[in-house]
Amino acid sequence: MLNLATILIAGIVGGELASRLRLPRVTGWIGTGIVLRVLALPGLEPGSLGDFSPFTDFVLGFISFTVGATLHLHSLRNAERRLMLLVLGEALITPTVVFCALHFIGGLDAEVSVLLAVIAIAGAPGTTLVVVREARARGLLTGTLIAGIGLIDMVAVGAFAFWESLLRERSHEWQDAMLALGTEFGLALGIGLGCSLVAVGLTRRLVRPNFVGPTTVAVILGAWGLAQVADVSSILACTFAGIALSNIQHDTARSAEAYLQPFSGVLFAGFYTIVGMRLDFAVVIPMAGVVFLYFAARLGGKSLSAYLSMSAARVPRSVRNHIGLALLPHGGVAVGLLFFTQAQPQLAGVADTVVAIGLAGLAVNQLIGPSATRLSLQRAGEVGQDRPRLLDFLEEQRIVLNINGTKHELIQALADRLYATTPMLVPKAEFIASVLAREDEASTCLGRGLMIPHAMVPEGQEVCGVLGLNTEGLDLGAYDGRPVHAVVLLAAPESDRQRHLQILSAFASALTKDENLRDQLYHARSAGHAYEILHADESDALNYYLDEAIERVGRDR
Repeated sequence: MLNLATILIAGIVGGELASRLRLPRVTGWIGTGIVLRVLALPGLEPGSLGDFSPFTDFVLGFISFTVGATLHLHSLRNAERRLMLLVLGEALITPTVVFCALHFIGGLDAEVSVLLAVIAIAGAPGTTLVVVREARARGLLTGTLIAGIGLIDMVAVGAFAFWESLLRERSHEWQDAMLALGTEFGLALGIGLGCSLVAVGLTRRLVRPNFVGPTTVAVILGAWGLAQVADVSSILACTFAGIALSNIQHDTARSAEAYLQPFSGVLFAGFYTIVGMRLDFAVVIPMAGVVFLYFAARLGGKSLSAYLSMSAARVPRSVRNHIGLALLPHGGVAVGLLFFTQAQPQLAGVADTVVAIGLAGLAVNQLIGPSATRLSLQRAGEVGQDRPRLLDFLEEQRIVLNINGTKHELIQALADRLYATTPMLVPKAEFIASVLAREDEASTCLGRGLMIPHAMVPEGQEVCGVLGLNTEGLDLGAYDGRPVHAVVLLAAPESDRQRHLQILSAFASALTKDENLRDQLYHARSAGHAYEILHADESDALNYYLDEAIERVGRDR
């Protein structure tokens, strides 16, 4: 416990020093760990790091669970194509580039090159989450990065299981490798789903709300431990647990994250300092050339795969040009795969080379990667955007393109999307009836192509809504005779009726007066493009920060 306290204090100090140098804290934590390794203080020698395994295992499980919980299917509406192409590019292009570089340029054995190539796919969810939270980043790139990194790690584990099975048995029977892959994923899924179902049953029947957090901690510990007993990936099991809980009972997953959030600083500071202590830069120097080749090939592969996949998905330039660099961090999954390689007697002939090059490359990536991710977020204009804004409720999954029909049909379709993506306290039929009744009293077509049908909802409900767009425009009887291109279906809480209506009035005024912004929004190519238009820095006159909006409303009264 004293040694862990020493690691925590040293890591916290190192992180703060890095922050003052405008570097990510995680870089300071890892750098501090490297220094502690060199100092080899009593009780902190490299050989004693196994004593901290329960702590590091839990943090890895927590990171995996958190990443899995971000894969809430309703929240990923409109992002499926983008994520599918990103994962496909990572599965095919990155390992191909790394393999060709190591085998044909570096002259490494084919088996070594294959294993390093599939390990190169893996990212660093924990590092990425820390950097995003520290930078208070928010936007299309941030959302794509957080959701994509978990899927990419799952691909890395699957690809490794496939090739490792072939190489371990020196077999070319791909059916055996596919069976090993199916077994790995099937058992991990069963464990994660089972643990989540136990948590759901307890929270619905027995556990009080203030013990949802501790119950989720038990889910993480249980999934990790059962996976070790079953000899499958504990990281996969915890990821599946997060996915299952988030999609079965999303509010429980969110409550659990809120419960663990205050402790995340302690967990991450200790974890990444220990990670730094595991990195031996002495192995980098003798093989500096091949390590640099591995690093450069991995960066090139990720940049190329991300650029091509995002181009195919037709995402905005800010995402397409910067997400490749943001994927650079290399972390926990890669460490686990390297150590697994070392533990297989059948791979003894290649394991030492794979582990030496992999860990050396990991050491370089861990120091450079966090800064690369932060730089990408900064260039995309998403740093510091995680403050409440007027249009926060219009997330990508709440934007619908190519809407069509009568007023009644439009409101019905938009309400369906609202209820599919947002927890609502009022029955859908009742909400639709209220909106239509309000529309019968007076049309909410505000002119210049904008319509904002709305209804009041009970206290306790946050302001929420969905946006529907039609490029050609719809004839909905607007007072100015113009076709309607944008329909915002809004639900505002009864207790805040006056303030929210005044804020939305300011939004409508800004949109109808800014012809350039209006034209861009009405002709958005995709939901992601529309999200970028509404949430970009250039749109601050439309989507200003909520605290500033409240001040404006107060001044107008």
